[in-house]
Amino acid sequence: MSPVVFAPIYQERVWGGRSLETVFGRQLPDGPVGEAWQLVDRPEAQSVVTGGPYDGRTLASLWADERPLFGNRAAGLAGRFPLLVKLLDARDSLSVQVHPPAHLAEQLGGEAKTEMWFVAAAQPDAFVLAGVREGVTRERFAEAQLAGEDLSWLLHRQPVGVGDALMVPSGRVHALGAGCLVVEVQQNSDTTYRVYDWDRAGVDGHPRRLHVEQSLRCIDFADVEPSLIPGEQGVLVDDPLFRVTRQDRVDAGPECAFVCVLSGRATCGSSVFGTGDFFLVPAGGPVVEGDLLVTWLPDPTGTTMVG
Repeated sequence: MSPVVFAPIYQERVWGGRSLETVFGRQLPDGPVGEAWQLVDRPEAQSVVTGGPYDGRTLASLWADERPLFGNRAAGLAGRFPLLVKLLDARDSLSVQVHPPAHLAEQLGGEAKTEMWFVAAAQPDAFVLAGVREGVTRERFAEAQLAGEDLSWLLHRQPVGVGDALMVPSGRVHALGAGCLVVEVQQNSDTTYRVYDWDRAGVDGHPRRLHVEQSLRCIDFADVEPSLIPGEQGVLVDDPLFRVTRQDRVDAGPECAFVCVLSGRATCGSSVFGTGDFFLVPAGGPVVEGDLLVTWLPDPTGTTMVG
């Protein structure tokens, strides 16, 4: 059971840069590349296997026809593959945004989206915005939003460096600041409500749409100045939607594991991977050793997760 490698899908973004090229040595298309979708099963985007016995197969086809590849937890999960994993290169700050909570998503015509970030590389002045500052009310925020003010001053700003992590549950207003290169693990969703966009134009030269009404309904104004997660060895996030760990040795056993090499080289059986590489270790696959960020499927039974 050798590791399964998927070809990344690159996305041009107005805030993107070339760090995936300079930091990880990747060959990129022209333009500002803001995202690399490393694992995705959506109608508009499909991860495709490159090399090995599943060469050319999509993630959707493996999930449908080769379910044992993904382990015991996968048997109890309905629908599409439940996660989406990306790399984000923020040369400039992303928009201030919020994702809809589950209880509002259907009413608003979107999908709930909880995510987490792990900072893989950072400039000295890198930062994130997450949650509101102490004393900021919905009324004050709405007033500033309708007046076209710079809303970043109402949000909790934190400097970040390599190894820092942040949970971004649905309803948490947030923005990834300039100078961050992060791994993002999220629900399989692509619904984002843009709150504030720094008064800039999009790649087409026109201002990007803001979602004032939707965002005010979704933002959790009781979410005040949340803390970062130190990216030490062990469990970083253990949520009903996904589990993310940092490990130097992974024996997935009866489950699959989606691995990112954070630094140096990693071995997986006879395969060798470099910094910034991603690969899926099938259930029953070989042991992996290196500096690893590992994403695990949710446990549909709700019991304590292992791995």
